[in-house]
Amino acid sequence: MLRIALKNIALWATCLLSMTAGATIVSDWNNTALAEVRVAKFGPPIVARALAIAHTCMYDAWATYDQYALGAVVGGSMRRPAIERTDANKAKAISYAAYRCLANLYPAGALARLPAVMLSLGYDPTDLSTDLTTPQGIGNVAAIAIINARLNDGSNQCGNLTNPLASCDLIPNPFAYSDYTGPDLLPLYKPRNPPMPFCLPTTSGPCPVNTVDPNHWQPLINAAGKTQVFVAPFWKQVTPFALTEDSFEQFDALTPVPNFLQGASNYLADVEFTVANSQALDLGRKLIVEYWADGVGTVQPPGHWGLFAQFVSQRDNHSIDQDVQMFFAMHNASFDAGIVGWRLKRKYDGVRPITAARYLAQGAQVLAWGGPGRPIEPIAGEKWAPYNPGDNPTPSIPGYISGHSTFSFASAAVLQAFTGSDDFGLNPAIAH
Repeated sequence: MLRIALKNIALWATCLLSMTAGATIVSDWNNTALAEVRVAKFGPPIVARALAIAHTCMYDAWATYDQYALGAVVGGSMRRPAIERTDANKAKAISYAAYRCLANLYPAGALARLPAVMLSLGYDPTDLSTDLTTPQGIGNVAAIAIINARLNDGSNQCGNLTNPLASCDLIPNPFAYSDYTGPDLLPLYKPRNPPMPFCLPTTSGPCPVNTVDPNHWQPLINAAGKTQVFVAPFWKQVTPFALTEDSFEQFDALTPVPNFLQGASNYLADVEFTVANSQALDLGRKLIVEYWADGVGTVQPPGHWGLFAQFVSQRDNHSIDQDVQMFFAMHNASFDAGIVGWRLKRKYDGVRPITAARYLAQGAQVLAWGGPGRPIEPIAGEKWAPYNPGDNPTPSIPGYISGHSTFSFASAAVLQAFTGSDDFGLNPAIAH
């Protein structure tokens, strides 16, 4: 989806992050939300939910100034007369809605960063008016309605399902989005494999393989001694935007059993394919990995598509009306896709390549990436690692199904449907 020339990847991050001139208020608030995503460092499905909520707040505030649109939560109960349907009123209502929602989702940002954005736009962040004859009142009321609608959606945003004393105002909040499941819902997630000790191809000495069940996810221990924890293993419990339980069952039926569970020969073929890709590692492939890594401290895969949507908005010279609808549809599609994807990750608890390759190749020499600063060279099979910058060589989630692919196809499908084209079309030479 969205055909993009790989040779341009190195310039995208710079181009997309620097494009603010001429952006709509919706695109600006998307960028503000992504700034909070980077700081908060929550996992992908949590980011998808936050972006969906923020843009639902904006959409419902905007819908009040549209002749026909119905808010996702407030419906048409606050519709204003035609004479008030100005871009200035829309921008102000959208800003108050976005600000209130983001302050709820990212309370640390509400201390200084988010108020600074409001002040830069000429709005008073302390204005708590609920007067529906004013844009700020509409924005505030829309935000309150959506925040309340999402309070008990199963995400455990405030952490109170884990610790009844926790609240959304707690900064920092160690209980936010923590696993709260148990016998009444799902068994509390417990990995079937012990944590894998930190090891890279460059690690001196032996790296023993301690995998117990090679079909399932194994948490890693990073260089600092921190053990991975499955990000949001309870996410199937979250109330989606548009999907129903029947929809979940439909996706279960449509999703094939992963290849590695279809027999020893298939498992071996997957590992051989993985090692062959490591052998073929070149600068172009490294660039792709680094660009799409989307690890801790980035905008994560759902946010990555927010950056793409910002470019589409500027490329096509969108109005506020167009942007509020496009971002709303795209981020809610991504949110629902993440719920399905994490349901399947929990269902299969699938092994990641680093475990499978080390398990099968232990005791042998393989030709592969030799580690940071090293070329492709013979290494011990039990030290094999994928090329991936960061503290952990692989994400903190089971491998099947792909989170990147799930978020990306949902987001790309919306952008294609909205624009009527599968072409992305960024030319860095023109953009700069």
